[in-house]
Amino acid sequence: MDKENKVTVMDAATVVVARDCADGIEVLMLKKNSKIFFGGMWVFPGGRVDAEDAHPEDTDDITRFKRAAVREADEEAGIQIDAANIVHFSHWMPPPVRPKRFSTHFFLAHASNQLMDVEVDGGEITEHMWTTPRQALARRHAGEIEVVTPTFVTLDWLRRYARVADVIADINGPVKFHTHITAVEDGNIAFYHGDVAYHSLDPSAPGHRRRANMLKSGWWWEEHDGNGNGPWTQPVDFELPNESSDK
Repeated sequence: MDKENKVTVMDAATVVVARDCADGIEVLMLKKNSKIFFGGMWVFPGGRVDAEDAHPEDTDDITRFKRAAVREADEEAGIQIDAANIVHFSHWMPPPVRPKRFSTHFFLAHASNQLMDVEVDGGEITEHMWTTPRQALARRHAGEIEVVTPTFVTLDWLRRYARVADVIADINGPVKFHTHITAVEDGNIAFYHGDVAYHSLDPSAPGHRRRANMLKSGWWWEEHDGNGNGPWTQPVDFELPNESSDK
């Protein structure tokens, strides 16, 4: 229980199923039924951690999250993933103002040929697609699909790679995304640990940036030292037909 805000924090797990293709990396995305939580959104396979996902012999807490990710991939998309082969790359917490807060651990699975056939459950999930991160971001920018912030940031990260093996090689433990958010004239800005405005919520404060700009003019990830020195300093034009990989 989040005592400060009297909101129950629920455990959840998400798995990004990725494969190599001629255009780089493709990921599996699922469309949520419009009548449920996150309805109509395009997401990665995932859901709540059940009590049965924890086993008495577990030696760490993250194992139950891995089991949940594997179970949800099977239930939602009909694909079987080995928990031993998924890589933990991020942990997301929504802002305290949210009525429902899911503490969600994200994992990456390198899809084998056996995972190419997807069968959605037809209940919680109504559609699926294999797409490059770039294509998904372009469709979101065009208003064709909707995604939540963790999905957007993950897609924006993955678009920079040419092969799934390159992504896995770059992962050095899970990155924390514990969100603080503020409204601005053109939309919302989400701040993360390391951003100068993480506590003040002042987007104009001078200093380091590590934030997701979710504006009417476009969404983009911003990360630099405040003087333009850093990996991601400018908005990305997702309307461009192609983009060379940064990796």
